Amino acid sequence: MIIDSHQHLMLPTDLQLEKLTEAGVDKAILFCSAPHPERASTLSELKEEMSVLYKVLAGGNSKEANLQRMKQNIEDLKEVLTAYPNKFYGFGSVPLELTVAETEKWIAEHIVANALKGIGEFTPGSIEQVQQLEPIFQALRKFPYLPIWVHTFNPVTLDGIKILMSLAKKYPKTPVIFGHLGGYHWVEVVEFAKETKNVYLDLSGTFSSLAVKIAVTELPDRCLFSSDAPYGEPKLNRQVIEYVSPTKEISDKVLGGNAIRLLSNVGVQ
Repeated sequence: MIIDSHQHLMLPTDLQLEKLTEAGVDKAILFCSAPHPERASTLSELKEEMSVLYKVLAGGNSKEANLQRMKQNIEDLKEVLTAYPNKFYGFGSVPLELTVAETEKWIAEHIVANALKGIGEFTPGSIEQVQQLEPIFQALRKFPYLPIWVHTFNPVTLDGIKILMSLAKKYPKTPVIFGHLGGYHWVEVVEFAKETKNVYLDLSGTFSSLAVKIAVTELPDRCLFSSDAPYGEPKLNRQVIEYVSPTKEISDKVLGGNAIRLLSNVGVQ
């Protein structure tokens, strides 16, 4: 089975399904989305859509507004997962502003109760927001089978990535997906992942096919094919992995086998 392990909810869903078919992808893991760049056809329209995300990253929303937005995003996600159970899995949003006990309650009520397979995406806009991930990790000790997906490209800096690395080491039972392979810092991330068994590497959004080639060669069992659609194209990302993988056995693992194994504890077979 070929699984695109990172897509954002797109509108309309037919567009998302068309992209899966075009790429020959069996299933995708859907993440919530604040903006919908797939609706933009001009630069000005794209900037307008993305302004929603930039406001969130800058901390421009109140805690109450963020909680309500995340609840609605999960409801939107559930609607698609219910309509197309054979095409999608889901990861759900978890707020940073809660205590450990409140976070545990949120995960139980909004992630586990809705049969979602993991949590994220977290996109820390500052060092302080990366540090705020620790209560999430503490709460996940009650749910060690749930992976956490964290964005590690811009605006996350190397210092922010190092904080995430320390959290991955401190909480070794939690699978941690380093989104976008660390961006410009992919060498450091690959080296770290080689010595840290609970770290997985998301291959979407990478700026160099060389980074993908080295990652799948060094860590064939912990790299995950993903497109980050609508920011990337599933067909093109699949082609890159098939092109740079040393063997078909490795490409088969990266294109789906690793995701199935990672999610086996949450009912994926």
